[in-house]
Amino acid sequence: MAGFDRSERVRKRPEYLQIYDRGVKVHGRCFTLFRFANGLPTGRLGIAATRKLGGAVVRNRAKRLVREMFRRNKLAPGFDVVIVPKRELLDTSLAALESEFRQILERSARRGR
Repeated sequence: MAGFDRSERVRKRPEYLQIYDRGVKVHGRCFTLFRFANGLPTGRLGIAATRKLGGAVVRNRAKRLVREMFRRNKLAPGFDVVIVPKRELLDTSLAALESEFRQILERSARRGR
């Protein structure tokens, strides 16, 4: 079982800002995805669950779902991915989230070229 290591996380505010400013932004039904090349052998994940999503319990559930989706589908080696969850994410199954994640990553790859 693959974990979610510290080296696989976007952690600092300047990194988030760089991804927002220079990355490719793609909207989906359950979340918005930002993708930016990082030059590393692994992909890194950042999650921006805002208060607009709900209270702390709701935001933490959304973050757990996103982390599990990323952990099970390590499809973006060499890229930083920031996901901004939407309320629809909370009512969607993990399988549907994974499918949407793969589709959006593919769309972001086409748009980023």
